[in-house]
Amino acid sequence: MAARVKICGLSTPETLRAAVDAGADFVGLVAYARSPRAVEPGGAAALLEAAGLAGARSAKVVAVTVDPDDALLEALAGGMAPDLIQLHGAETPARAAQVRAITGAGIIKCLSVSGPADLEAAEAWSEAADHLMFDARTPEGASLPGGMGLSFDWSMLKGRVFARPWFLAGGLTPDNVAQALDASGAPMLDVSSGVESAPGVKEPALIAAFVEAVRATSPR
Repeated sequence: MAARVKICGLSTPETLRAAVDAGADFVGLVAYARSPRAVEPGGAAALLEAAGLAGARSAKVVAVTVDPDDALLEALAGGMAPDLIQLHGAETPARAAQVRAITGAGIIKCLSVSGPADLEAAEAWSEAADHLMFDARTPEGASLPGGMGLSFDWSMLKGRVFARPWFLAGGLTPDNVAQALDASGAPMLDVSSGVESAPGVKEPALIAAFVEAVRATSPR
């Protein structure tokens, strides 16, 4: 069975539609002001409507956050009504339970990885998250927690069993995703900068190429 795909950091109706038309399983909108891919919560509903995702959704909508406060969560819930909230900061399992209660959405917890020891953090999220995400750790002092095109040794994930379904993220492109799948055995993949021509500028052709490459390659 081919891995499932999340196209993240979408910010225009055209690229959202391109992701859906390509067959993406998840689409991510970033609710983090420092990101070049940021979407204002107030504009997210209109964006989804323009892309045909306001009613019945063929792809799950993910709101990507970094240590969100209650006000942001309430705005997201009332506007874009995400299926999932992605937590990309220093959130704890207890905070994730609060996020779930405020929004009614499922939880994706992103864990930063630079070595095998970092994978042990997944155990603490076995009850609190619906999905895990393993992304490359960014350099100390970096302005963004992800979306920088960095990768890690994917092979450290091969054969590992986690309590929750998981995404591989970080440095993926249409050209290397087959290699990443073979090295990691990932059941789900997340891409953002790897389908861009510039930070925050998604390219429909690259989105389609990424999904096609994944569909043509089954994890082994």
